[in-house]
Amino acid sequence: MMRIRMAGPAEASRAMSTQLLAFASDPIVRWLWPDPDDYLRHFPELLIGFGGRAFDNETAYVTDDFRGCAMWLPPGVGSDDEALEAMVEHSIRPGITDSLSGYFEQMAETLPTEPHWHLAFIGVEPMAMGQGIGNVLLDHALARIDSEGAPAYLESTNPRNQTLYRRHGFEAVRDIQVGDGPPLTPMYRPARA
Repeated sequence: MMRIRMAGPAEASRAMSTQLLAFASDPIVRWLWPDPDDYLRHFPELLIGFGGRAFDNETAYVTDDFRGCAMWLPPGVGSDDEALEAMVEHSIRPGITDSLSGYFEQMAETLPTEPHWHLAFIGVEPMAMGQGIGNVLLDHALARIDSEGAPAYLESTNPRNQTLYRRHGFEAVRDIQVGDGPPLTPMYRPARA
């Protein structure tokens, strides 16, 4: 049986390595950094800026073998906007900065206004995909979220993953697409009693 546990700050690097492998062919992420070297250098900055606070809040979950990782931001905890701004400033190619700003604006408009759990990243190492790891990671976190009576939210950066999210009660809120960028789909899961 697959065991899911919390990953603390000392394990952040190992957990983010799983995400680095998992997102290597993600449409949005690779639109940001189509060059492999740029991707390898800069995607970890996005992980830290957008979801790194999950490690400090004990809401980053991994499989025992680190083949899967989910980084959740609990209610009241947001991304590190300063880190994200710095990342954009030094790593994003000039031709897409306006489009990226459009994505960020629309994402901010779509965030739920009530306290909610935000799934910043969920990823499974490519060699382990199709083994139910994503399901188990979501089940684990959603059990906690449901016990708190809270809603959950995510932004799907890959259309292939939306079936998984729908199976867990998430519904698309809208589609966001700016300039020549790929679609991004915010999804919401109401609180369960």
